[in-house]
Amino acid sequence: MPLHSLERDNMRRLIAPSILVTVFLVPALALTNTSDSYPLDGSVGTQTIHVDALRGVVSIRDNNVLSEWDGVMDYKNDLLAAKLFSKMACVLAKMDPAAFPSLDDITQALGKQASGHYPPTRGLTYTVLPSRIKNLAQYGVPIKDLCRAVPTYFAPQQKEGTALTMDPDSCSELQLLSFMGLSICGEIPGL
Repeated sequence: MPLHSLERDNMRRLIAPSILVTVFLVPALALTNTSDSYPLDGSVGTQTIHVDALRGVVSIRDNNVLSEWDGVMDYKNDLLAAKLFSKMACVLAKMDPAAFPSLDDITQALGKQASGHYPPTRGLTYTVLPSRIKNLAQYGVPIKDLCRAVPTYFAPQQKEGTALTMDPDSCSELQLLSFMGLSICGEIPGL
């Protein structure tokens, strides 16, 4: 008899923490992944956004006929990668945390999609550098997977006022929700 009592006590010690983990962890895990798909104003297509808050990554699929692109925003490393289908190339840029919407902003906007309330649009311009990035693995798996099989280039952000010297025909315009518009400008070598 004492053996069964000891086993019962051990089971209680194991079950109680398991219940606590289930009660607190499951709702937290539900909040780590958010996805939504919706039409963009003034475009012919939709944008699908997936937020993985646990990894700090936002994946974007924009199938707008005029500017189709896929993207990854890596908030842990402050990196943006955009695969431009019209140029069959990837562009990697450093995200300015002050200019980009936060991971929470994007998650909240996806939750409020039906209401249509968004922060004001901001625009940033990046210029493609001519040298190719050789080792994509150093930027993490999401960016490496996105840019696999296409040439990838780094594009620094242009300071305000200097973008006027860009040839507008060399720019690809990207929209992230209605938070911001991005212009990636410059000739991509080999195209």
